[in-house]
Amino acid sequence: MKRSFLIKNYLVALILITVNLSCKKQASAVEPSNLQLTANVSTDGSGRVDFVAKADNADRYFFTFGQGSNESIRSSDGNASTVYAEGGTYTVKVTAYSTSDKSITLSKQITVDKNDAIDNTGYISPETYPGMTLVWQDEFNGTALDSRYWTFEQGNGANGWGNNELQFYREENTKVSGGYLTITARKENFSGREYTSSRIKTQDKKTFLYGRVDFRAKLPKGQGIWPAFWALGANITTVNWPLCGEIDIMEMVGGGAGKDNTVHGTVHYEDGGHKYIGKSYTLPSGDFYDKFHVFSLVWTETSLKWYIDNQEYYTFDSSSAATDEFKKPFFLLINLAVGGNWPGSPNASTVFPQKYIVDYVRVFQ
Repeated sequence: MKRSFLIKNYLVALILITVNLSCKKQASAVEPSNLQLTANVSTDGSGRVDFVAKADNADRYFFTFGQGSNESIRSSDGNASTVYAEGGTYTVKVTAYSTSDKSITLSKQITVDKNDAIDNTGYISPETYPGMTLVWQDEFNGTALDSRYWTFEQGNGANGWGNNELQFYREENTKVSGGYLTITARKENFSGREYTSSRIKTQDKKTFLYGRVDFRAKLPKGQGIWPAFWALGANITTVNWPLCGEIDIMEMVGGGAGKDNTVHGTVHYEDGGHKYIGKSYTLPSGDFYDKFHVFSLVWTETSLKWYIDNQEYYTFDSSSAATDEFKKPFFLLINLAVGGNWPGSPNASTVFPQKYIVDYVRVFQ
């Protein structure tokens, strides 16, 4: 009996010790919490980004930078950095570990701009025309968009700017540097949208009636990409669209052969309902992405003519009373849309970011 009693006591003691050790082990297995990640994106065009991760009860951190395989790094203090080879939007992931190997993970999207050299190859229009005077120009020679001439339009408009477009327009997607205006379309979540871009206009600042407009630009490309240079009647706030009239000096709906090499010139107006008519132009070789081209409109009281690199490809007769919209002042717009009724949505082949690069806008009268 005594021996049996001792064995029982021993077993009870062993169980208590085991339970006690287990409780201590569980107590020490603290999970990390409150994980935060900040990213300092360099503005010098180098592509460098410095990260700082912080979490309660964290012993070490593990980063992946979203630019392919074999680009992860371990950090004991939560600090890490990397240099991105190309501009774009990347998903960075950090995992914080405790001493007991418990973990918590956080993902964050960042956008990196690179100072990619711009190849100026392409047609350059003359600075003078017989019988005409240069009355206004923007060569984009500063470091910011000139607010004397341009206003940003922001948001996603009504019904995606009337076209079910997918982007959210932001000032941050416009850059002026080195004599160029660059509008960048990015795939990034912002304010309920999957894409961001920019749209600018000269409304209430610069309007024009007749003359010649030259627009030198290098276009983006890809399914769902929709750059445009166009004009709206300055009376749009009183008569609405299409009574105000619309002149699409250049539109391109990207998406491969037959699209990335084709632009469209169109007018919209009111004549017993919305009417529109226009014509397209297809390059004999290459895409509008390959080099700069000059898109021009020559506008008189009786006609509108569209040109590519000073070659006319369409004329619209505006002499009739039904097209009086085109005998009143218009303002200019530049935008890069993503998706919409006409181009359709981007697909797996569409590369982001996409850049719409403008060299100059010139108006002669």
